[in-house]
Amino acid sequence: MKEYVIGIDIGGTFTKTGFVDRNGEIHLENSSPTDPYETVEEYIENLVSILKKAEKKLEKPYQIVGIGIGAPNGNYHKGTIELASNLKWKGIVPFTDLMKEYYELPIILTNDANAAALGEKVYGGAKNINNYVMITLGTGLGSGIVVNGNLVYGHDGFAGELGHVNVEENGRLCGCGNHGCLETYVSAPGIKRTLFELMSNDTMGSDLVNYTYEEMDAEVIYEAAKNGDPLALSSFEHTAKILGRVLADTIVTLSPKAFFFFGGLSKSGDLLLKPTKKWMEHYSMPLFKNKVELLPSELKNRNAAVLGASALIWNEIDTLK
Repeated sequence: MKEYVIGIDIGGTFTKTGFVDRNGEIHLENSSPTDPYETVEEYIENLVSILKKAEKKLEKPYQIVGIGIGAPNGNYHKGTIELASNLKWKGIVPFTDLMKEYYELPIILTNDANAAALGEKVYGGAKNINNYVMITLGTGLGSGIVVNGNLVYGHDGFAGELGHVNVEENGRLCGCGNHGCLETYVSAPGIKRTLFELMSNDTMGSDLVNYTYEEMDAEVIYEAAKNGDPLALSSFEHTAKILGRVLADTIVTLSPKAFFFFGGLSKSGDLLLKPTKKWMEHYSMPLFKNKVELLPSELKNRNAAVLGASALIWNEIDTLK
C-alpha cells in the first residue's frame, strides 16, 4: 500500500500543500491564499476542504500516515503558532489541536526553517551528515540547527534563531522590534538597504543609481553583480562579511560539518557564498579553520517547504523503528 505524508507550508501570503511519498515525490501540489481568512478556524476549514478534495484523486490503495506542518514561529513542543507577525492570527494559536478536530493522525508542527533543515536530512544533501545548520535567506533569515542527527529546539521550542543574533549595536530596526539583527543585513531586503547606504557615500560609477528604492530588489542587484557592477559587488561583499563573522561564531559553538543555504538570496551562488567563506575563515578560530563547508541546498529546484514539512513525519517514523 502506498504511504503518504501531507506536507503543509504556511506562509504569510500563500499556503502550499502536497502528498509526499517515501521517495520525496510530491503529489497533488497546491497553493492557496493564507490571508483572506480572519480567523484560524476559517482558514483551517478551507485548508481541510482543499486537502480532502485532493486526497480523492490519490490512486488506491493508499494510507496517510501523518501531517507535517511548517509555519512561522511554529513551536514543536506545543504544536502552536506563537506571535507570528506575518499572520493575521494573533497570540498563541493551538494549530495542531485544531487540525486534530479533522484528522486522527500524528500531526507535527515546527517553524519553516527547522522543516527545511529536516528536509535536507531526509531528501537532500545532508543524508550522511549529522551536524549541520540550514540557513534560509529570503525576506528574512531563518535557521535550523541539527546536532547528532536531531533538530535543536531548546526548552521552549524556539532555539536556532540566528537571524536575530545582534550584529550591530543600535543598528537597523528589525521586524522583531530589536535593532541590529542579522536578518536586517543578510536577507533580500537587507542587501537592498546595504546598497543604498553604500550608494549614499559613493556611487562607484554604478548603473544602479537609475533605480528608485521601490524598483530595486535583490534580483536586480544579483544581475548587476553578475555583470560586474562595482556597487552591486560591494553590496555582496559587505553582506558576506557580516554573515561570515556570524558563521565563525556559530562554528565555535556547534562545530557543524556544513552550512546549507536555501532561499531567494542564496540563489546568487558564489557571489554570496565565496566571499562568505573567505570572511568565515578570516574570523574563525585556528582550530576550526578549513573544516566547514558552505553548500547550496539540494532541494532548491523542488518544493522544499512541503518536503521539509513532510520530513517531520517520516523522520519520526524512522526514529521509532
